[in-house]
Amino acid sequence: MIRILPVLIIILSVFGCNSPMRNESVDKEALKKVINEKNVRISGFYKKGMVDSLAIFFTKHSIQMIPNQKPIMGAEEYKESWSELMQFGTWDFKLKTVEVKASSNIVVELGKYTLEFTPNEDSHIPQMSDKGNYMVLWEKIEGKWKVIWDAPVSELPLPSLKAEKEMETE
Repeated sequence: MIRILPVLIIILSVFGCNSPMRNESVDKEALKKVINEKNVRISGFYKKGMVDSLAIFFTKHSIQMIPNQKPIMGAEEYKESWSELMQFGTWDFKLKTVEVKASSNIVVELGKYTLEFTPNEDSHIPQMSDKGNYMVLWEKIEGKWKVIWDAPVSELPLPSLKAEKEMETE
């Protein structure tokens, strides 16, 4: 939550009621469709382990804030981090855009995700499932929508907290 607070403050200031950047003529439904189409491609690239194809969607200064890890800073670090993760198994993400807020060349996407990780035989990462919400800040750069910030937030408790809750209910 602490990591996302600065992002929310910036978004609220950019898209606040009295913001001069507000642009009511932006076709949010058309943008939602474009973002959904990108998400289908992104999900497919994750599942196939196609890191170079994924990196195309991120700017060279992007930030991806994966739960319980330090942020991934920039497209090169993104490629390095995800190349390492991809060698351990299959990452099957399902992304669903719930809402978009747009102004000029900026779009904020609010969505839901599910994740199924299937490890290969050499993996030190166990099989896992996750679900939650995410917020992505997109910017139109040279005619293409690119990810500036990506912040998934799991709805599931950490394993230690889950075990504690299960013990409380017994």
